[in-house]
Amino acid sequence: MVAQGFVTCLWFDGKAEEAANFYTSVFKDSKLGRIGHYPEGAPGPAGSVMVVEFEANGYKFVGLNGGPQFTFNEAVSLQVMCDDQDEVDYYWAKLTEGGEEGPCGWLKDRYGLSWQVIPAAAVDLWSDENPEKAQRAFEAMMTMRKLDLAALQAAYDGV
Repeated sequence: MVAQGFVTCLWFDGKAEEAANFYTSVFKDSKLGRIGHYPEGAPGPAGSVMVVEFEANGYKFVGLNGGPQFTFNEAVSLQVMCDDQDEVDYYWAKLTEGGEEGPCGWLKDRYGLSWQVIPAAAVDLWSDENPEKAQRAFEAMMTMRKLDLAALQAAYDGV
């Protein structure tokens, strides 16, 4: 893999390769990269997967099998900006499979990693210069789990 400047390292407890395979199956423009194994005398079992490089949606990641010391939490999440409701529905279904839904477009996948699945057009609604319209769209979002672009637009429009 060629350096991109930033590479996100995700810490797993023995499931880095499984997670990399999952993410590359969910996202377009994805592929697995190099896989490194623990040598003798390392913190992990010799020969087991230590790191796996992968790309998802063209972004580079490293999955590290670091052990149980650290787990994911909501302080960091990955945003999936979607072109339309079909994309929202697709990513929501794939990423919540074996995971759990959260409020306002947030979810945790089967590995505990937090995601925000967002229709890109909704950001325009929440950022509108008209505070009343933006507030209505924001309040509608606060009642949702998976975001519904049509319902957000209706709230924005005052319908």
